[in-house]
Amino acid sequence: MKIRIAFLAATLAVLTLAPAHAAEGSMTVFKNPWCGCCHEWAEAMKAAGYTVQTRDLEDLSQVKADAGVPAAMEGCHTATIEGYFLEGHVPLEAVERLLTERPDIAGLAVPGMPAGSLGMGEDPDTDYDVYAVADDAAAEPTIFMIVGE
Repeated sequence: MKIRIAFLAATLAVLTLAPAHAAEGSMTVFKNPWCGCCHEWAEAMKAAGYTVQTRDLEDLSQVKADAGVPAAMEGCHTATIEGYFLEGHVPLEAVERLLTERPDIAGLAVPGMPAGSLGMGEDPDTDYDVYAVADDAAAEPTIFMIVGE
């Protein structure tokens, strides 16, 4: 009986400490096998409670094209989660907002590799934009979130 109570208490403690924002589904991160910042970003998503599966590919161009990532919005890795793409170093807050609000878009993008972004040194004083990319390839991406303001 004491073991059962201890087990239930431990289980409750783990559930209580688990992040409330963790996605129900899993995230797949397509990245170059030698990219350390992509690895760091995926690890940060795991630490936040997301189920993360990584797929190492030397050429991500087909993944990006299939996801609908415009060339001007490309970052160094592409992730998919619950019907959306996450391109580049999208911050955790933006992923949480995306999955909470569920806007009618294809995904989020942080073009390039902004210094200080998640996976790129995480500097709380860094400024960069997170873009919402529409399903319509002809539509211009719009600002979804400004990090650092």
